[in-house]
Amino acid sequence: MRSHVFSRRQFLKQSAFAAAALSTPGLFAEELTRTPRIGEGPFYPDKLPLDTDNDLLIINDKITPAVGQIAHLGGRILSATGEPIRNAVVEIWQVDAKGAYIHSQSGNRERRDANFQGFGRFLTGSKGEYYFRTIKPVAYPGRTPHIHFAVYQGGKRMLTTQMMIQGETANKKDFLYNRLRYEKAQKAVLAKFERIKGSKIGELAASFDLVIGKTPEAPERRRPPGRRQSQQR
Repeated sequence: MRSHVFSRRQFLKQSAFAAAALSTPGLFAEELTRTPRIGEGPFYPDKLPLDTDNDLLIINDKITPAVGQIAHLGGRILSATGEPIRNAVVEIWQVDAKGAYIHSQSGNRERRDANFQGFGRFLTGSKGEYYFRTIKPVAYPGRTPHIHFAVYQGGKRMLTTQMMIQGETANKKDFLYNRLRYEKAQKAVLAKFERIKGSKIGELAASFDLVIGKTPEAPERRRPPGRRQSQQR
């Protein structure tokens, strides 16, 4: 494995945050709140990058990292009863620091940061844990800062959603956030980004658990990891 790719083992050694974020869930008397489904949007990559690992700041063997505030994003994939889901594929995609997706029709694409991977994958471990090194999300025109997520199990897409930032004022005006009419649903898509103590470059950490059900998404939305999809809004 290349030295710049962060493994689960490295993450556990380097950040006290991870110890809490990736802890084994306890027993739950009631079902957890399932993570709300939020639309994929039109900018799932129409051409996947050659590098699809979990470090979005460095592409292949390049030396120059992406621009943006470094963020370590981790969490767990859980069932509604709190059981960890192992061997689930977690995908994320987001805009770079200039607000551009890697999609060919993204706004600002002429200014896109060529050093930002924009998309990554991770296979969960025995505790359902996942981890990405990326940047703190920034706004896309008309949207609050967010990161897109897709979770696959057995080759079937089980969940499509978006993570937003806890305390971000733009959430109140975001049309997708406001479609989540219940407080529990809104809280379930929020993650708190906190400064890592001792980081000399101001790195952030965020924990975001996703709770999935047993039923795959509708057939027209299923896509095994890596397959292209036409634009959807």
